[in-house]
Amino acid sequence: MTDDYEYAGAELSLFARAKNWKGYLTEQFRPFIRGHVLEVGAGIGATTSALWTVAASQWTALEPDSRLAEQARARFEASRLERVTVRVGTIAALEPAESFDTILYIDVLEHIEQDAAELQEASRHLRPGAHLIVLSPAHQWLFSPFDAAIGHVRRYNSRSLQSLRPSGLALSRLRYLDAVGMTASMGNRILLRRSMPSGAQIAFWDRLLVPASRVVDPLFAYRIGKSILAIWQRPLGA
Repeated sequence: MTDDYEYAGAELSLFARAKNWKGYLTEQFRPFIRGHVLEVGAGIGATTSALWTVAASQWTALEPDSRLAEQARARFEASRLERVTVRVGTIAALEPAESFDTILYIDVLEHIEQDAAELQEASRHLRPGAHLIVLSPAHQWLFSPFDAAIGHVRRYNSRSLQSLRPSGLALSRLRYLDAVGMTASMGNRILLRRSMPSGAQIAFWDRLLVPASRVVDPLFAYRIGKSILAIWQRPLGA
């Protein structure tokens, strides 16, 4: 990606309203977020605002699209979010000596062609004990016109995501999320085949299906869902 990169999708403002989903993600991620956080592909900053915690001493929001980065800056200034810095660029733009306690890829890795190389590069910027967190859409058989419209290269399953483990890191958590929401994704894939969800569809999913998934997912031991989460850790002393 270059400095003139422009994100192809138009869904970010729609999903920014998905408060229940972001709350669910916060529940999953927050125990692993601390110190200096790097969020790769921060978009318009909606996820940053949801995940920000006082355990983060500093938060770097890295976004390759300068237009989206400017929207994120405006969001953080309006909400007076502290200790958040927006930078335009990709992981390749970091200085070799820069290091972090948490690195986040939230619905980003599926856009990157060289995904294994991306995570390996990210791992070089992890401090001992630090976590690398990846959330992505699950199951290639659910790949839909919506995925294509917003620039997804692929979707993942537990095997394909585990295969991307950067050398030197240990897997801390691997689970599927949003089992109930997977039924809506199946409907879009098989029946509707829409390239962009409507605001009403997002509201229905967020208000009804996500709360149901928060109850159902643990019952299924997080083995079913339309999203997949992997968390790796660099061991202490490594």
